[in-house]
Amino acid sequence: MNKSIQFLEMMDGVWNKPIPDEVMARAKRSLLDYLAVTCAGAAFQKEKLERYFGFALPEEGAFKAIGTGKSLAMKEAVFLNGLNGHALDFDDGTNSGIIHLGSPIFSLLIPLSQRYGTGVEEMLKAAVVGYEASYTMAVSIQPGHKAMGYHATGTCGTLGAALAASYMLGFTEEERFQAFAAACVAAGGMLKVLDDGSELKPYNVAKTALLALTAIQLAKAGFKGHADPLGGRGFIKMMTGKEDVEIKPALLGGTYAIMKSYTKPYASCRYTHPAVEAAIHLRSRVRPEDVESIHIKTYSLAVSGHDHTQIPGSYSAKMSIPYATAAGMLFGRAGLQEFSEETVRDAAVLALTRKVRVEADDALSAAFPAIQAAIVTVTASNGTFADRVDFPKGEPENPLSDEEFKARYDGLMAYAGVDAGASAAVFEAAQRKGIAVSALVEKL
Repeated sequence: MNKSIQFLEMMDGVWNKPIPDEVMARAKRSLLDYLAVTCAGAAFQKEKLERYFGFALPEEGAFKAIGTGKSLAMKEAVFLNGLNGHALDFDDGTNSGIIHLGSPIFSLLIPLSQRYGTGVEEMLKAAVVGYEASYTMAVSIQPGHKAMGYHATGTCGTLGAALAASYMLGFTEEERFQAFAAACVAAGGMLKVLDDGSELKPYNVAKTALLALTAIQLAKAGFKGHADPLGGRGFIKMMTGKEDVEIKPALLGGTYAIMKSYTKPYASCRYTHPAVEAAIHLRSRVRPEDVESIHIKTYSLAVSGHDHTQIPGSYSAKMSIPYATAAGMLFGRAGLQEFSEETVRDAAVLALTRKVRVEADDALSAAFPAIQAAIVTVTASNGTFADRVDFPKGEPENPLSDEEFKARYDGLMAYAGVDAGASAAVFEAAQRKGIAVSALVEKL
């Protein structure tokens, strides 16, 4: 059977059925999370953005580059939203798909909604389908896709964002197919951006959103792609090296992809979180100054590219299990301040980081992705202490409470320098029906 038609028919099924209230409520939280993370991301890389604006001279327009205070041309807004949405590596995602879901989708849908006067509920329904498409493709080709060096946020995310936009804008079935075909041609993203202090991981999200925009523009112009862009020597073969890959069903396990997504309480790569949380737990039993060594066992996919103890800067620190664990042990938290450029140069944090060793554990690797665990063992002058975390805070199995989510939102907006009144107004407006997306983001 034509794999592309099979996949798109599944997504049509998701689009054409009523979205449950609890799923729409989760989508509203995902939108608010995206807005806060993107505003904070723009503040985090403010100096780089100023140099970008000075050199690139982006064209002014009517579309919000969230968090920058600028309204720019459509393509510039989409690109910069993606760049800022992933700058802190604080955006949502899933472990089983090994993919960040919301940042490419909302980076594209928000400017398009401004252009076409879309309401929040209509945009969120499209986002739910976009999450489903990105996740379903990612979970179908992982973990081999990651093993080949691909970043699924850049590959599968392009497909999901393009489909979300085509549904939101009311494309015909033919136009949706051609947008999907163009997205399959464009999709790409390398995991090498995680290594050796690279600061280009957010670029994967920025170009993903932009490529999804160009895909829908090509489709609307009438450009036609292959009849089966997934099959044969198409997307699946390119991304896995195999043709006989089974595409997983939509609503895998009976739940929407957006309900499977995590919300990060720690400002680092999701692979670091079980160890960070275990270290925070252990602070009540051992003083950081008494630590002689820290041994971490976790699942194999979390180790490669995340076990480094040489930390050249903030981006590297966010990808490092040793650094993030050391921060959790020293400060009892791992928020934005713990990954600032000032903190990542702190001698005490770096000294403790060098005492951390990470290794893959066969049993924990076999349990992944159902369980994303780490076991942290601290050897100290007053004894040996251990803690295991299977589902760190923010996972669907251990979600943030409403109060914890609101505190996280407020903290990100404050970090971004957003006026407290404006921040509260955005949060409140997202809960109301009939709000246009343009009105929601006008103060950001």
